Amino acid sequence: MSEQTVAQAEDDFEDEVIAESSWLKESIAPLLTFAGLLLIWEAVTVYFQLPGWLLPAPSAIGVAFVDWWQDLWVHTLVTLYETLVGFALSIVLAVPLAVAVVYSPILRKSIYPILLAMQSVPKVAIAPLLALWIGFGALPKILVVFLVCFFPIIVATATGLASVPTPVMDLIRSLSANQLQTFIKIRFPTAMPHIFVGLKIAITFAVIGAVIGEFVGSESGLGYLILVSSSQARTPVAFSALLLLTIMSIILYYAIELIERIAVPWATRT
Repeated sequence: MSEQTVAQAEDDFEDEVIAESSWLKESIAPLLTFAGLLLIWEAVTVYFQLPGWLLPAPSAIGVAFVDWWQDLWVHTLVTLYETLVGFALSIVLAVPLAVAVVYSPILRKSIYPILLAMQSVPKVAIAPLLALWIGFGALPKILVVFLVCFFPIIVATATGLASVPTPVMDLIRSLSANQLQTFIKIRFPTAMPHIFVGLKIAITFAVIGAVIGEFVGSESGLGYLILVSSSQARTPVAFSALLLLTIMSIILYYAIELIERIAVPWATRT
């Protein structure tokens, strides 16, 4: 092994060590802050002797989480199913429509105002109508998730497809590339970072959309469990469901980010 190879390996190892230490430093601060907030929360509930139905202590929430873990798990799977199906449906429909909008000025002028009007309507107001028209199964919740996710994805995709630099488009035209080749080689790779930005925004909205649908009319899901627990003064159980919703959103967000790192390694990240 040459000296240059050894030196390069040492440099790579040092970079990995620096990256790991930087990650640890960035992780320690929020973890310590979160732990401090939990301690303050626990102390406040104990000092002021707040009733558990009003504001439970973190310890009480932990006990409820352990006691209700089976029910919480079942309701979590329901909400996760509604979230993922609605999110996938929005991708399947939003990305092709964004491509059509970019390539067709007529569609861009006719569809965009309609999409903006649909996005302006509060989804909380649509959810009861969907329950009235379709029923109280999983489909109304999936449609609410779809409506919540659709607009961010189509806007991000259309923006990315239209963001190719003019010199690059001039170059590809000078090489006599057709529309399909331009889309595959230039437009879609350029749009990928934008698409993943829209996906990361949409996946956090997706969980919110599923809960909105469950609030309106449902017999399962974490949103339903929160409503039932609140009405029965089982506030620790409601907080446990809220905790699971938060964890679900974080995991789904970072799952999309992991896919982005694998699928779009050329994207600039800060």
